[in-house]
Amino acid sequence: MKEKPIYKLSDMTLYFLKLGTWGFGGPVALVGYMYRDLVENKKWITEEEYKEGLALAQLAPGPLAAQLGIYIGFVHYSFWGATLAGLAFVLPSFIMVVLLGMIYKLYSGLPGMQAVFYGVSAAVIGIIAISAYKLTLKSVSSLKLEAVKSNWLLWLFYLAGIGVTVITQQESILLFVACGLIYMIVKAPPKWLKRPSVIPSVLLMGTGFWEYKGKTAQEIWWFFLKAGTFVFGSGLAIVPFLHGGVVNEFGWLNEKQFVDAVAVAMVSPGPVVITVAFIGYLVAGFPGACIAALATFLPCYIFTVAFAPSFKKIAKNQSIKAFVDGITAVVIGALVGAVIIIAMRSIIDIPTALIAILSMLTLIYIKKAKEPHLILISAVIGLILKLWI
Repeated sequence: MKEKPIYKLSDMTLYFLKLGTWGFGGPVALVGYMYRDLVENKKWITEEEYKEGLALAQLAPGPLAAQLGIYIGFVHYSFWGATLAGLAFVLPSFIMVVLLGMIYKLYSGLPGMQAVFYGVSAAVIGIIAISAYKLTLKSVSSLKLEAVKSNWLLWLFYLAGIGVTVITQQESILLFVACGLIYMIVKAPPKWLKRPSVIPSVLLMGTGFWEYKGKTAQEIWWFFLKAGTFVFGSGLAIVPFLHGGVVNEFGWLNEKQFVDAVAVAMVSPGPVVITVAFIGYLVAGFPGACIAALATFLPCYIFTVAFAPSFKKIAKNQSIKAFVDGITAVVIGALVGAVIIIAMRSIIDIPTALIAILSMLTLIYIKKAKEPHLILISAVIGLILKLWI
């Protein structure tokens, strides 16, 4: 029997509303704030409950921080707790991003706005590159020879993700699922493999989503629903999905607008994945922003509500862990491939190359450096370079 919570549902909702408003720093920082505030300071949830939520967030599709927030809301208040925690966490950044989208549409043609994003776009390349590097070390393996040898298959998936993304300039859902299945079969074959008549339904998950043409609400819905279904871990893992569809497949945004959208998400509080609302707004106004955000966050919400009650058993399933590990390796490779593609199109001269390199060096050597600070500094540098020099 569950212990009676020491907090009200309204208290938890207010906490996530505040975290969504002031929580800068990306997914790693946000999950750290939740531990500090809810486990150490307020003691609303136990460390074991927090770790279970973090494990589910890493195993499940969906942005890490939002997934953990939904799980924490579910712990004591079930469906309503998960729903209100998720909404409260995402809503502030959604509103900010829509407002920034309105401003962007109004003023993006002005020299001042162009100068700002001249510097910002270059900084974003550096930030994503460092994030991709950190994700590689965390989810594939360290660069030590022994670690690379023992995880050679994950490195193969990782390199395949880079190569396919750079060559085709879009993500391959079938490649992701195939890598997950291969790794699962090699590392922890499930029982259903002994029954040839059973066809794993996961093979059907990536079919039919690319058949829509034109800027319709239905097209936006299916594209972002697919993106939300196949994002594991860091919100930046969604970048190759979005780049392949938004820029190359549908042509909704050009390269510059896409990088600007990622920059807007990084300078905003809350989950980085909220960039989908900015993109949705640029494509189809406020309805587009709502549809894109709902479709992206819906899979992680459904997964949490459906599996949280029985997660302790699920977490011990080695086949599921292996499947997720395989997908994660190739998705991070795709992220690196997307960084290469975007950098080739966004680094247009020596100043932008220097801004990107300095952003990377700052994140590596200055531990207290935060992404929003780098974005703002780069915006000022862009203004100076374009308007006053």
